Amino acid sequence: MKQLGNKSVILRTYQNVVSMGLFDEVVVATDSDIIYKEISNNGGYALMTRNDHQCGSDRIAEAVSDMDTDLIINVQGDEPFVDTASLKQLIEVFKEDSDNEIAMASLMTPIKEFDEVKNPSVVKVIVDLNDFALYFSRFPIPFDRENEQAPPYFKHVGVYAFRKQALIEFSEQEMTPLELAEKIECIRYLEHGKKIKMVMTKNLNFEIDTPKDLERAKTHLNQLNSK
Repeated sequence: MKQLGNKSVILRTYQNVVSMGLFDEVVVATDSDIIYKEISNNGGYALMTRNDHQCGSDRIAEAVSDMDTDLIINVQGDEPFVDTASLKQLIEVFKEDSDNEIAMASLMTPIKEFDEVKNPSVVKVIVDLNDFALYFSRFPIPFDRENEQAPPYFKHVGVYAFRKQALIEFSEQEMTPLELAEKIECIRYLEHGKKIKMVMTKNLNFEIDTPKDLERAKTHLNQLNSK
């Protein structure tokens, strides 16, 4: 609910996604009366959910349980700068998956600052040669054993695309051991043998988790408005 320019972060995120014209419906799923009113009072579609969910995917599963849809994209409420091209790429993953083998797709971006590699708030992802996720971690992965040439590091961007059935199955499962250790919900899919396709983006997508992030977002918004 912090202000970013002349709008709250959540409203700016919602309106950005609506303006893309990619989706049949854009819904804010929340257990907050404040967020519900913020979206509804500004002409948006908000849906109240239970307040006992352990993660965002469980909340979304509740929100879409009665919706007639095959594909769900989760843009978290603190992602006001997510771009149209990246979301189109996620949708294309499923259009090209004629055998319905992929349960989920998500975004990753190169990490350029080593401080981010070491930061446990930044989730790292390693992938196979076809860009399917092997593992997610708050620890710096891969480990640079020889310390000669830094390996590529990739940050997991918190934007997800799910097949509805995979999402419903996820919400009905208990938290898995590695998921509990890392506190990263994507790992549950991997521990159950699901395929997660990672899509590379070099566009600036960043979450607003801290006051420092908010100041960075204000600077970025001012730069966009000055162009």
